[in-house]
Amino acid sequence: MINQQITYSRAYTLVPTYDCFNRCSYCNFRTDIGKSPWLTLTEAEKILKSLQNQGIIEILVLSGEVHPNSSQRLAWFKRIYELCELAISLGFLPHTNVGPLNFTEMTQLKQVNVSMGLMLEQINPKLLETVHHYSPSKIPGLRLKQLEWAGELKIPFTTGLLLGIGETSEDMKETLNAITMIHKRWGHIQEVILQPHSLGSQQIDPRNSFNLEKLPEVIAIAHSILPADITLQIPPNLVTHPDILLACLEAGARDLGGIGPRDEVNPDYPQDQDQTLQTILAPNGWELVRRLPVYPQYDPWVCPDLQGLLTKWRKKLAISETPVLY
Repeated sequence: MINQQITYSRAYTLVPTYDCFNRCSYCNFRTDIGKSPWLTLTEAEKILKSLQNQGIIEILVLSGEVHPNSSQRLAWFKRIYELCELAISLGFLPHTNVGPLNFTEMTQLKQVNVSMGLMLEQINPKLLETVHHYSPSKIPGLRLKQLEWAGELKIPFTTGLLLGIGETSEDMKETLNAITMIHKRWGHIQEVILQPHSLGSQQIDPRNSFNLEKLPEVIAIAHSILPADITLQIPPNLVTHPDILLACLEAGARDLGGIGPRDEVNPDYPQDQDQTLQTILAPNGWELVRRLPVYPQYDPWVCPDLQGLLTKWRKKLAISETPVLY
């Protein structure tokens, strides 16, 4: 049997702050404003130096959101930018996902990121009356504009759907079609994540987890709607049944996202390590291989100052095309 490749990124997540002005009722990440000390550059440097020579490639900068009109906005953005600079200086490739940004902020962050991301979740505005009632930045138009700007700026981009937050099947298809239309215009969306909502200990909404048995069907629908050059990603720590994980791959999922010590968005669900996943995948004809946070076809879009570091990582991965397990 010839193995088919399933990709993943060896990643570590830096969180500048968990403070967030949104209050999504299903969230297991946020804290109230003022409750989360900001990550200092000194602390971040200590963390990043400890990760060197451990196979980590991607540094995901993931943050709670600061209101666009907050007096803390400039300081917050500066800290994000500096964390990306620090990661680069220590040999890592940053990928930032910190909520909606304005055009100028995106332009600046392009200089210190090889890719960026923002989940659309679902674009039905009716969710603003339920799970997003206290979440101003979940207005669908704001998030769709972010995807448009990323395309205009030639930023390799990851977006995705959150499943099980009150959407209908038609809502899901509309969100997938919106992604398709934007990608056809700009050609910049490298991945779409299909993330099942998973019950967590911090959420204020009593809703249950998404029914995982439906996930392969959702993947098949997404596979039929999205352009073929967009990779479908699923988070393996949230797909807790090996049989369902394998069914998702058969349905068209081809990437397992960033795998690191902790899933900050879903802290109740430990990340599976590479070896564990390989024991599930290999006997069924799947080969787990590392990738960079930017897909090869988008390398020319990466800022010139980052091209040298990007080339070094490409060469490192090319030396060993078989999975490297840690």
